[in-house]
Amino acid sequence: MSAVRPLPSSAALALVVLGGAASAAQGVVNAELGERAGNPVLGAVVNNLGGSLLVAVGLLAVPSMRAGLAALRRSGLPWWSYLGGFGGAAIVVIGTYVVPVLGVAVFTIAQVAGGSVGGLAVDRSGLAPAGRLPFTVPRVAGALLGVGAVTLAQLGRPVGDLAVGLVLLAVAGGLAVALQSALNGRVSAASTTAAGIAVNFAVGTPVILAVAALVGAFAARPSWPGQWWLYGGGLLGVGIVLSLLVGVRAVGVLRTGLALVAGQLGGALLLDVLLPGGAGARLPVLAGAALTVVAVVVAGGRRRAPVRVAPDRSPEPDGRLVG
Repeated sequence: MSAVRPLPSSAALALVVLGGAASAAQGVVNAELGERAGNPVLGAVVNNLGGSLLVAVGLLAVPSMRAGLAALRRSGLPWWSYLGGFGGAAIVVIGTYVVPVLGVAVFTIAQVAGGSVGGLAVDRSGLAPAGRLPFTVPRVAGALLGVGAVTLAQLGRPVGDLAVGLVLLAVAGGLAVALQSALNGRVSAASTTAAGIAVNFAVGTPVILAVAALVGAFAARPSWPGQWWLYGGGLLGVGIVLSLLVGVRAVGVLRTGLALVAGQLGGALLLDVLLPGGAGARLPVLAGAALTVVAVVVAGGRRRAPVRVAPDRSPEPDGRLVG
C-alpha cells in the first residue's frame, strides 16, 4: 500500500484548528455527561467507547480500513510505537482529578507548558513522522508564546489550591499528549490514518475502563441523561485524533499542539457566546486565541530542512528508541 502524502502545511493546520474547536465542545459534552451520570470519569468512558464503536463499524464496513491494519502488521514498527493511546487516556484521567483542585486556569496553563516542552523534545528526537526538527529560535519562541497566550486567556478565572505536585502532574499530562501525537503519527505514516485512529482507541479505551472500575464509577447505577447530544464525544474524539494525525505528519508535534490550542480557545469563546448561561465574549480568551495563532506562525519560521525519518521496516530486537 502506498503511503498517503502529507497535506500542505496551511491545510493541515486549518484542520487541526477545527480539531481544537471540536476538543472544546468535547470537553463540555463529557463534563456535562459525567456530572449528570454521577461520576466525572463516566464522561470519558462514554467518549472512548463511542469512538471505539465508530472505529469498529468502519472496520466492518470499509475494506480499506482493514487493509490499513494489515499493512500495519507488516510494517515492522517496534512495540512501543503503538502506545500513543496511553497519552490520551492519561490526560483525561489527570484532568478529572486535578482540575477540581487547581482550577481550569492553572491546569490548562500547566498542560500547555508540558505539551510545548514535549513538542520541542519529540520533534528534536525525530520520533514523529515529520522528521527531526532542530531547536531553533523561532520554534522556542513559538512555544513560549503559546504558553503566554494560554496564560492570557485564563485571566480572571478562579485559581484553586496551588499544589506543586498536582501542577507537575498536569505538566506531565501535557508531555503525554505530545508523545501521543508523535506515536500515533508514526503508526499512521507506516500504514494509514484510519489505522492510527484505530490503534489510538484500541489502546486508550481499556485504560479508561480500568481506571473507572478502580475508582468505583460503576459501583452505583449511573443516571444516564436522555439528551442525545451528550453522547457525541466519541464522534468528536475521532475527528480530533484525525486532525492531530494529519497535523503531526505535515508540521510536527509542536506546531500541531499550538494549532490545537488555538482552536480550543476559539471554540471555547464561541461556546461561551452561544450556550445558555455562558460567560459571553471574553477579551482575554479572544486575545489568547489570536496570540496562539501568532505562535503557530512564529514556530514555523525559517529553519533548516528536517531530516526525514523513514518508517521502521523491522522491529528493534531490544525495543529501544533509536534515531
